[in-house]
Amino acid sequence: MPYRPSKQFKKTLIGTGITVVLAALNAPATLGFAQERLHEYRISRPEYMARYGSWEVMDVPSQYQTNAIHAALLRTGKVLLIAGSGNNQEEFDAGTFATILWDPADDTFERIPTPEDLFCAGHAQLADGRMLVAGGTARYEVLDGDVKRAGGAMRVKNENPDEPRTFPEGTRFRSPEGKEYVSTAPVLVPRAQKTTDDAGEVTVTASEATVFVEAAEEGEEYVTDEAAQYEIVGLKGRAADNLYGLAEKIDLGKQDFQGLRDSFEFDPVAEKYVRVDPMAEARWYPTLVTLPDGTVLSVSGLDEVGEILQGDNEIYDPKTRSWSTGPKRYFPTYPALFLVDDGKLFYSGANAGYGPADKGRVPGIWDLGANTFDEVGGIKDPDQLETASSLLLPPAQDQQVMVLGGGGVGESEKSTARTAIVDLTRKDPAYRDGPRLPEPTRYLNSVILPDDTVFTTGGSRDYRGRGDSDILAAQIYDPETEEFTEAAAPEVGRNYHAEALLLPDGRVATFGSDPLYADKDNTRLGTFEKRIEVYTPPYLHGERGENRPVIGDGPVRLAPGGEATFATKDAARIAKARLLRPSAVTHVTDVEQRSVALGMERGSGEVTLSVPDDRSLLPPGWYMLVLTDDAGTPSVAKWVHLP
Repeated sequence: MPYRPSKQFKKTLIGTGITVVLAALNAPATLGFAQERLHEYRISRPEYMARYGSWEVMDVPSQYQTNAIHAALLRTGKVLLIAGSGNNQEEFDAGTFATILWDPADDTFERIPTPEDLFCAGHAQLADGRMLVAGGTARYEVLDGDVKRAGGAMRVKNENPDEPRTFPEGTRFRSPEGKEYVSTAPVLVPRAQKTTDDAGEVTVTASEATVFVEAAEEGEEYVTDEAAQYEIVGLKGRAADNLYGLAEKIDLGKQDFQGLRDSFEFDPVAEKYVRVDPMAEARWYPTLVTLPDGTVLSVSGLDEVGEILQGDNEIYDPKTRSWSTGPKRYFPTYPALFLVDDGKLFYSGANAGYGPADKGRVPGIWDLGANTFDEVGGIKDPDQLETASSLLLPPAQDQQVMVLGGGGVGESEKSTARTAIVDLTRKDPAYRDGPRLPEPTRYLNSVILPDDTVFTTGGSRDYRGRGDSDILAAQIYDPETEEFTEAAAPEVGRNYHAEALLLPDGRVATFGSDPLYADKDNTRLGTFEKRIEVYTPPYLHGERGENRPVIGDGPVRLAPGGEATFATKDAARIAKARLLRPSAVTHVTDVEQRSVALGMERGSGEVTLSVPDDRSLLPPGWYMLVLTDDAGTPSVAKWVHLP
């Protein structure tokens, strides 16, 4: 029976028609309104949603709205949204730091006490389901022209092998000319190292720690480009001899963001942060990536004086809750590092920012044990990998990584529609072209779906949406056909500081966006986007969505190399079983998400799944088990644990 519009809809169309005539004569804005009404009607039709999916802007109470800089899915099914100071210096100065816990199952929210400014930290899933959060903001940037007091790095030396020394914030350092500079943070200087050789000769090697200092007063007379030794005001006698400062230069140039050493585990059951040992290095914009044994590697970042770390990486051990020195290798900030075969890491080339354009930008395979790096070439627009999206394509066993879009270094206007794919199982892997995006895009978010496709959404053509360049579009990539298909367009624009992640029910949630400007002419400052918008894919609409597979009883604990049987009345039509690792995403960087294929045998009212015996595929942790039927419709996820 053909579809016939309701009387109400006929009236709407007639009214719209009249409006269009009037608009053509007198009121063009009214025409736009009519077109909008028609668009809203079209995208609300069941046939449209079954083909393209649908979006819903969630109702977030005002007291829970936040600048979502980080988003992570916890094993409880709740989403941790970390703002810290939220890129708002007034909040930083006030010590007001925010974390919101959102439960998408019943759309409830909770505000979580946040102990430090975790703005621009790194995070990773731990084996027991806790979330490691490390680094953050110790100090906001001061731009060129706004710096009133000369500042720079002070290396504090300790020649005493018997005891370390802590100097509080506000410690004064005096130059040979008598000018004083004040530390902006506390600093712990370890004891000097004392060694004795075979001949009994004792050697003392001074230790050092770095702290940022500012001139005690304003003025260019405090600027110096000459290296010098500085006395620490208040020390006398032997202490003054053993403890002193060294500075190369102190000037009035731009002062970058400065990182934190602090580390925390977020407990998803107690729903609180638990402080653990700090890192040796302060980090702002670091990447944290889980290794096969469940330890976590922390890479890159800006240090305590706002300088990019030159390859000083660290490894966190969840058993001891402490850090140790990792293999040394330089990367720009927030590098996209993916755990691949043999425990190696693949650097896709995508990153989120700080660092020179000619250093650490080339993709490659990093062997942590040997600390070697084999470059991978072939990518087009190699100068536009900053703010690119990248992911380990599903299933992870195929060892294919895809890069999507990206832009030039820094505040560049450049952006690219390039996508590229590399097969890491090849003897000499190299990127090859993938299908182009509909238009050049940076800040694109890409999310692995349970049906082995990839949902991509948002982004902007220009830096931070400049020039009203947000892209209100989404598409779905199919790795089998290597093609994009159109998806329903979001209502909310997303660029810098935006995230997207898969929810256990198969939907995709999007958060954040931090545009520079709010208009095409770049005359009005932008405001942070606090709305949450959720995408429901086509597989959850129509008959498919009404007939989802259901996972019944089965074990919570799975063993690598083992088997597990799960009850399901839908066994006969189950086509795939996947373990999906929950996301931890910020700055378009999500190195946690992955989808691992499981072997499967169908039985009567049950399926028996076999788990790969490869920790490089399945590092310890909690995963979402999803069964997908032969129509591509996924079940609601069941949480399982691989200890």
